[in-house]
Amino acid sequence: MITWDDFEKVELRIGTIIKAEDYPEAKKPAYKLLIDFGEYGTKKSSAQITKLYRKEDLLNKQVLCVINFPPKQIGNFISEVLTTGFVLDNGDVVLAIPERKVRNGLKLA
Repeated sequence: MITWDDFEKVELRIGTIIKAEDYPEAKKPAYKLLIDFGEYGTKKSSAQITKLYRKEDLLNKQVLCVINFPPKQIGNFISEVLTTGFVLDNGDVVLAIPERKVRNGLKLA
């Protein structure tokens, strides 16, 4: 079990995908995402979501991300945030998204 203080340390914030590119160098199929978090800036993320999402359909989609992990080297790419999702039994990932549009940078409470 974690404490409320532990949970409050996790910066789960909403951002809007403004760019999605193929990432052919990744070990597992992935996209390179550029995500706008409003006052928290624009951040990069590598996301293994190619089975259920086309990159064209990701543009302007809001996603829930952890923005306060340290940057992670993934191949030749630095991922700055963790884009969250639900891993299905077959390994496909369904993105965690808000039920309606909210302000970029808003924190999950």
